[in-house]
Amino acid sequence: MEKITMADVAKEAGVSKSTVSQFLSKRYEYMSGETRKKIEKAIEKLNYHPNYLARSLKQKRTSMIGVIVANIMHRFSTEISRVIEDFFNQHDMHAIICNADNDPGKERKYIEMLRAKQVDGLIIFPTGQNIDLYTNMVEGGYPVVFMDRKVPGVAAPTIISNNLDAVYSAIEHFIENGHQQIAIASQPLTISTRTDRYEGYKKALEAYGLVINPSLMINAEIKTVRKELERLFTSGSPPTALLAANDLVFIEVLEFAKENNLQVGEDFALAVFDNIPFAHLVNPPVTTVAQSSRGMGEKAAEILLKQINKEKVDTNEIVFPCELLIRESSEKTWSGFW
Repeated sequence: MEKITMADVAKEAGVSKSTVSQFLSKRYEYMSGETRKKIEKAIEKLNYHPNYLARSLKQKRTSMIGVIVANIMHRFSTEISRVIEDFFNQHDMHAIICNADNDPGKERKYIEMLRAKQVDGLIIFPTGQNIDLYTNMVEGGYPVVFMDRKVPGVAAPTIISNNLDAVYSAIEHFIENGHQQIAIASQPLTISTRTDRYEGYKKALEAYGLVINPSLMINAEIKTVRKELERLFTSGSPPTALLAANDLVFIEVLEFAKENNLQVGEDFALAVFDNIPFAHLVNPPVTTVAQSSRGMGEKAAEILLKQINKEKVDTNEIVFPCELLIRESSEKTWSGFW
């Protein structure tokens, strides 16, 4: 079957090739409704499919961007990726989503692969370990946006949550309900997101004159979190309140509580930092620190598109506030210890 070309569509519609090109690029400013209908009918009749490769070579753009997620298992990361994909779909661009598993080696391979495929730009949840690659992109003017995590010394636009202040508010809520033995459980403190949350925890305790007790602070790989929780809750002075620093730690806490017949909200107060869609369905409903995944995803996509279009962008951090959603798991006033 002979391949249908743009020239064939133009001939069938009775217009020029440049008019068909404008139509395909959705540049309708100087095109009448009648002309648009003629081209639509010609495309449908001839079953014409644009040659995107030829167009990308001509425009020196592929109309593709890459998103490198640190861990796709996090609900927050999934929500942001969906927002980014939707945004670029509306601009007739495609998003390639890659999962780095918080592995700098895997992240490096994805950055190199996506750039080899000539994607127009990248949104990265950075491991923070590939400074040479990050610096090379920024200094070379390649469009890149960092999401969720800061990389000191690299002047790329960065979208983050106000992790420190949000955790401060959650710990303050515990303290106002009478808690003094307050624990925090996190994965290893290898990225800014986690270190900022720890800083918020310590600042809240200091502000209220409470002792910062290292034995109440867990930072461990997910596979060992439950073992650390066992140590914590079998000690002479177990915590009366616990902040799970993300959704994966939260699941481990629920599993631990179930295995040890501990009742959340009764045996200990619980809050979790992350977007947990089912938090209100848990018994009791769980207090969460909700991040603005939609706003953050849209802002990252907007900034990347501006860079792709050679528009000037601000390389400062853009910080989004979080919302403390108080539910029954942390509302009970604590008046004593075990």
